[in-house]
Amino acid sequence: MRTLTILMVVSLATPRFSRGQSVPAAESPAPERIYHLLREDDDWSFLADPAERQDFWDPIKYIRLRPGRNDWFLSIGGEAREVWEQIGNDNWGQQPFMNGYFNERYMLYFDVHYGKHVRSFVELKSGINSFRIGGPRPIDEKKLDFQAAFLEIGNTWGQNSLAARAGRLELEYGSGRLVDVREGPNVRLSFDGFLLRGKANSWQIDGFAVRPDLDKPGFFDNAPNHAVGFWGIYATRPLRNKNSLDVYYLGLDRKQATFQRGTAHELRHSLGARFSHPIATEKPGWDFDDEGLWQFGTLGSANIEAWTIATETGYRLPTVPLKPRFSAKADISSGDNPNSKTLGTFNPLFPKGDYFGVLATTGPGPINFIDIHPRVEGTFPHEVTASFDWIFQWRESLEDGVYAVPGFLIRAADGSRARYVGNRPGTQIRWQANSHLWLQADYGIFYAGKFLKQTQPGRNLNYWALWAGYKF
Repeated sequence: MRTLTILMVVSLATPRFSRGQSVPAAESPAPERIYHLLREDDDWSFLADPAERQDFWDPIKYIRLRPGRNDWFLSIGGEAREVWEQIGNDNWGQQPFMNGYFNERYMLYFDVHYGKHVRSFVELKSGINSFRIGGPRPIDEKKLDFQAAFLEIGNTWGQNSLAARAGRLELEYGSGRLVDVREGPNVRLSFDGFLLRGKANSWQIDGFAVRPDLDKPGFFDNAPNHAVGFWGIYATRPLRNKNSLDVYYLGLDRKQATFQRGTAHELRHSLGARFSHPIATEKPGWDFDDEGLWQFGTLGSANIEAWTIATETGYRLPTVPLKPRFSAKADISSGDNPNSKTLGTFNPLFPKGDYFGVLATTGPGPINFIDIHPRVEGTFPHEVTASFDWIFQWRESLEDGVYAVPGFLIRAADGSRARYVGNRPGTQIRWQANSHLWLQADYGIFYAGKFLKQTQPGRNLNYWALWAGYKF
């Protein structure tokens, strides 16, 4: 907490320092200062020009390594995040108490460019959990380890390019429904293996073969999970009118996979496509994000036939006060009939932790479900945003249970033929104080439906969290 307090003071003081600097007349748009979800995507090469250095942290964002060579440089960055979470009646009363705990996360990266064609990237992570009843989960605590550590050869500049990476990697594709770094929980997800990234005309194509990391709680003791293999090809390209298209194949091999019907070796293949349009920023307009996926393979001696359809449609009015956006999601994913010879349960692979917004670390997840999810959000003065949503969920198959976001079964279907799982309203308020500092508050309730009440326990679940973060 002391670290974050110091960073807050520095952050709030930075604008005053900046106003005292001389800023050259703008002859072209200022370079974008963006802190990406994957910090390896940050690009600070524009700071080779001393005139562009306006921020308190700019001296360490671009450190020249060879005289006269702008493409030999080191960038240093990181973040601190503090979260107080409190969950009442977790798993709808299986833990019938109020569990409050404090999560701290610290990350620091070093990005070295050795000319145009060689690069190394190392990012350290540390997650600390305090006060949680039952102790920290794997997503809560990691004393110190590498979040990412890879060597890249090649480049990703220009219309046609190719680069290869090897080491510890972060993967994040599309909306994060299937492959994401798990930003919501205290400990992010990483993979060990290889990635090949190419650009051909308008296409960006990634091919990878990796194993997810097993997060152990100690110091530098993470290791690849040799019981799980993950590989795939993911391609994306822009289309007309700011639309974009993603197409992909993803393969998963798990030596032991558990579903309602039992545990066996899983070999699963996923074929899918995503069609999207960005949220309006200048004039009123529609946005959408639609995705469809088919899965096939084997679970032990049984075949796999599973699927999902996920949609989001929104309309934003950026020209009126509060710049409101109204949206609705409608999603469905297949469940199983254990009496058949075919597994029908959809597998979301490695989805984002906050798949349904607030109540991120509580169930249910996007497996064997139907949901309708309206949402309204707005922007207030001083970079404050607020949203309110309400999710209604049902089971797609009455023979299959309810699963957590990571994919494990948390409530079997035994004893109930009810389809309705429940509904959960939630709200979030976020203040982006400046480019570095942000504060956030979440609150949500899960009202247990007929299925949960019949399978017991079926208490209502409530959740709230206070967040503070700083990036540089």
